[in-house]
Amino acid sequence: MRYPELEDHVSWIKLKGNTMSEILLKVGALAQILNLSKRTVHRLNCTGKIPRPVKINGSIRWRQSDIDLWIELGCPDREAFNIRKAG
Repeated sequence: MRYPELEDHVSWIKLKGNTMSEILLKVGALAQILNLSKRTVHRLNCTGKIPRPVKINGSIRWRQSDIDLWIELGCPDREAFNIRKAG
């Protein structure tokens, strides 16, 4: 999914050795997508209720592809998401 209204809260990263770019969401973008506060997103992350973020020099970002799949799967906790994603 694309979220054009969130352009200010999105980072792009080119994965090493890969020709595709990955969209990384800042906490503000993820909060808007989920219709939650930033604090609630941080709490969900700390309790393992959302996919694991990527940490880059102290910054936290979530892969948009992971969030889209997580929503499609019904928002399972992190452990169940990782199992379903791998299988």
